[in-house]
This record gives sequence, structure tokens and C-alpha cells, in this order.
Amino acid sequence: MVKYEKLLADRAELFRASEVRELLKLTEGKKIISLAGGLPDPRVFPKEELAEIARDVILNAGDKALQYSPTAGVTEFRKTLIEFMRSKGVKVNDDDSILVTSGSQQALDLLSRTFIQKDDEIIVELPTYLAALNAFRLSKPGITGIPIDEYGMKTDILEEEIKRLIWLGRKIKFIYTIPVAHNPAGVTMSLERKKHLLEIASKYDLVIIEDDPYSFFVYDENVDVTPLKTLDKEGRVIYMSTFSKILAPGLRIGWIIGNKYVIDVIERAKQTADLHTATLTQFIAMEAIRKGVVNKTIEKAKKLYKVKRDAMLEALDEYMVEGAWWPKPVGGLFVMVFLPSYDIDTKKLLPEALEAGVAYVPGSSFFANGAGWNTMRLNFSFPKPEEIREGIRILSEIIKKHIPKEKKRIMPEHMFYS
Repeated sequence: MVKYEKLLADRAELFRASEVRELLKLTEGKKIISLAGGLPDPRVFPKEELAEIARDVILNAGDKALQYSPTAGVTEFRKTLIEFMRSKGVKVNDDDSILVTSGSQQALDLLSRTFIQKDDEIIVELPTYLAALNAFRLSKPGITGIPIDEYGMKTDILEEEIKRLIWLGRKIKFIYTIPVAHNPAGVTMSLERKKHLLEIASKYDLVIIEDDPYSFFVYDENVDVTPLKTLDKEGRVIYMSTFSKILAPGLRIGWIIGNKYVIDVIERAKQTADLHTATLTQFIAMEAIRKGVVNKTIEKAKKLYKVKRDAMLEALDEYMVEGAWWPKPVGGLFVMVFLPSYDIDTKKLLPEALEAGVAYVPGSSFFANGAGWNTMRLNFSFPKPEEIREGIRILSEIIKKHIPKEKKRIMPEHMFYS
């Protein structure tokens, strides 16, 4: 037998299995109420429209749609995508360029490979998207986490941390943020903090990576959804998004918009990865935009997900243990729950929950500083409202059994806000 472990590169040890992906494996084909992965509700997939578009594309544009295409993306699609972004309020400058990626996860991987060297420093929110952390960690940076509250990243703490890192001689490569409908917390950065963040980036000559997959799903009024990219006057923001939630994740279409120079470098990195994103799915997505299918899907999903979000919040209010706390998600697909005692480890609780028929994602993976082990991320986009209610009830009963009565409880807000 070949001992492959002796042949693999050291970096192979850094390939962490996504907890969400692993949970999807465990729940596939089983009767489990999944509050885990951020799966869209299949009812929002425009199956008939996509089938018609796919047929027309193959028959009428097959010579192009079934062929190799430029690494940056099908030229016609890139132009359509830029106009789509502008229609959603995203500013695209004359010196910007756009790169089509194989989902937003590839965008994160490419950003990691082109920006980060070993021992560089990057700044993320606390908590933040776990798949972004996994992508960044492959390049072995130092990671500084900045707490968030219901108004997003606490930019006053951000500036103090930047000063500290500079004093330590650290080389800061970028600030990664999900400013609208945050994953996992569901909160949205206030306009004042967005402006402050850009001021800080300008003052200390830093780049901002803006990850924006969920701004299409904001359920409450009077919430500012202005992209950082639109507020940016110095070309410091690299903007990324995806079709996974607004059309279909199976298409594997994401994109990055930023200064032409940096996009050109990222494009060359993509050439070594996969040559180009699937041509056929780019043509399908292009026609879906042009025919209004994407906007129709967004509106359908938004109405459905608001009902489900409200169902989850109502169930949490009714069933969840006393002292538990969660920020109300103004958008997105998730609720992050903070349990009332640090003695509860949601990773250790998960097998019991799965045995009882409910899946969730333990929250510690979202915290770059190793905290969050009394938290869980709950998804409301995939399960039915009645399943959400039953799932929360079952979870609450399990949690109640593990609350230590004799020990002093520490309110979880301290972890979230400090």
C-alpha cells in the first residue's frame, strides 16, 4: 500500500471539512429537520423557465454555449451582469472589471491565493462566514476578529485593532465583511458605520472585500442596503456576489468586481484553477437576467423567506430557554442563537440533536478567535414553517436538559458585543 500521507504537501492538513457540508452528508436521505445548510427552498427554483432557456440556448447558441470561453467570463454575459448590478444599486466604475467565478467560494479561494502570504494579517468580523475562514486559512495568515452588533462591524474597535496591528509590525492585507444580511448573524451594517469603515480603509490604506450574497433578501423597512462598493470613492472595495441564492446554486455562478489591475491578477490565478467558469451556465444565467427570471425569483424567494424567518422568530420566542438571545435578522437566511451558559458546547450537543431529528450548525466555526461554542446557526430558508416550529421545540427541550442550575449564568451578549 502506498503511504500517501508521506507524499502530500504540508498544506493538505489545512483543508478543513466544512461543517455545513459534513452535516448535509449526515442528513441526506434521512427524516431530519435540517436547520443547518443555507439551502434555498426548491420551490423558488424557476425550473420550467430554466428548462426553456437551456433548450433555447443549446439549440440557438450552442456553437458558443458549448465551447470554451474566456477566463474572465463570456463577454456578453459580463456586460449583462454589470448592468444587472447597476440596476441593484452597485456602482461599477470605468476602471473596474468583472470576473465570473465558479460560485462565490471560488472567488474567496482566488482572493486568498492572490492577496495573502504566510503571516500576513487579515481582518474579519466576529463571527463571520465559516467557508471564507477556511479559504483564507490555506494561505496561513494571522486573523483578527472584530465584534459586531445589530448595526454590523464595530468600527471603533476596528480602528483600535488596526493601530495595534501596525504597532506590532503586522502587514494587513484586507478587511473582509458581509455588510448586508450578515451570515451567520443576519444583521446589517448601518450607513454611518459603512462610511466610517471606508474612512478607516482610506486612512490606513487598506482594501475591503465586500461579500454580498444576501442583500437581495432584506425583509424589514428602513434598513440601509447601500453597498460599500457604491460608497467607495477610491477603488478600495472588491465586491463579490453569487447566483446561488437568487437563481440556483447548481449553476455555480459567482462574480467579483473591482479595479482592473487586481481583477486581471485574479483572472490569471483562475486560469490555473479551471480555465473558465462553465460556458453553458453563463449563457443560461444571462438569458435568465434578460427575460426577468432572476428578478421574479428574487421576489418570490423574498416573500417566502420572510414568512419562514417570522416563523422561526416566533418559535424561538415561544420555546427557547430563558436567557438565550438572538439578533433579529433583517435579511438573509439565518438566525444566530446565543445560549445562556458558557457551559453548553453546541458541538457536543449536536449528536443528541441529530438523534432527536434536528440538525443545526454549531457556531464556533464562525468565530476566528475560537469563541462561540455556546452558539448555533439556524437556517430558515429550506425547511417548511411547520418544520421550523417543531425543530425549534425539539432543540429547546434538548438544551433545557443541559442548563446547569447551580452555576452562575453569563449572558451571551458579552461575547457578541465586546
